[in-house]
Amino acid sequence: MRVAEAWRVALDALRANRLRSSLTMLGVIIGVASVVLLVAIGTGTKQQVEQQVEGLGSNLLLVVPGKIEVGTAPVVSPLTLKDVDAVSRVVGDPQRVAVTVASGATARAGARSDFTTVQGVLETTPTVFTRSLARGRYLTGTDVDTSRRVAVLGDSVARTLFPDRDPLGQQVTLAGVRFRVIGVFAPLGQSLGVDRDDEVHVPVTAAQRLWGTQRVDGIAVKAPDRERIDELGERIVAELNRRHPDTEFSAVTQQQILGVLGDILGVLTGVLAAIAGISLLVGGVGVSNIMLVSVRERTREIGLRKAVGARPRDIGVQFLLEAVLLTTIGGLTGMALGVGTALLVDALSPIPAAITWWSLALAFGVSAAVGIVFGVVPAQRAGRLDPVVALRAE
Repeated sequence: MRVAEAWRVALDALRANRLRSSLTMLGVIIGVASVVLLVAIGTGTKQQVEQQVEGLGSNLLLVVPGKIEVGTAPVVSPLTLKDVDAVSRVVGDPQRVAVTVASGATARAGARSDFTTVQGVLETTPTVFTRSLARGRYLTGTDVDTSRRVAVLGDSVARTLFPDRDPLGQQVTLAGVRFRVIGVFAPLGQSLGVDRDDEVHVPVTAAQRLWGTQRVDGIAVKAPDRERIDELGERIVAELNRRHPDTEFSAVTQQQILGVLGDILGVLTGVLAAIAGISLLVGGVGVSNIMLVSVRERTREIGLRKAVGARPRDIGVQFLLEAVLLTTIGGLTGMALGVGTALLVDALSPIPAAITWWSLALAFGVSAAVGIVFGVVPAQRAGRLDPVVALRAE
């Protein structure tokens, strides 16, 4: 039998049982759509995380006490501003070094209040990190040296405390102490699950006095170039280990952070796709079951074809093509449904989704393979039928 004729007969057989064919394809459609959708969400999330990490700045080196590993308990920071001066000498440029000491506090302005994150920082923060102002100015070295009580508000804090007036020059109370607003950040949104607009920056010296501490939580360094960032991290860690022999320090780059997060998100995406693929397995079992029923129903037809010269291989190919056609049509429909749903999710919800060509190729290839794998047994059974016995079947 010619291939074109075999495809025509397969289509006719599916049209003759439209409802049964549609229900059989439904499992494949759901499986393929689920795989495409979940892979799109996983890929979109990974791309969003990469953009957020890279959006912090370029050539960043984060130095913190303790090991940065999953399951590792946090370490109380022994770092002080003297350690920051030592790190600046190692780097060779104090403008490339930033610090933070953070705590939650309620910001009040008149009758309005907002619980936010107060960060004590140096004047170098906009140089090290990518951060721009909507209006006003940022902290200066004089503000830090004199522990001046001035503050730069995040966009959401400014809108909450001063919804109908300009916050510049206004007074904000943080932990019972008044600070004068000198600037407002441009909107930035969330980064790694943290709302970057819901924070207040004050001089690190003022923050230390506010909370009665001398510590800083961590140090960020902007390396001159990416090639020397690892070597610079080793020198900084060596200096801090010399100054604090009882504490272990870690220096991580953006690429290392992206590598760890990428591995985690990659595993999660694979697990989600595997779970969705179970429905493809169920759909394949349904295809095999329906094809076996079809062989039983068309026993006399098979006997007649064999009697007029059809070979067992021709009969087997005929039923295998029907199974592949079922899963191929179901796969294409599932791909369209998955892509459409992913686009809707990305457009109408905060969940990111990104369509990749390999996920579509994988889904289509798996759906076609399901038809082949689960169509082989019914096809072989049809091809092995004895024509005399088949013609006698009722």
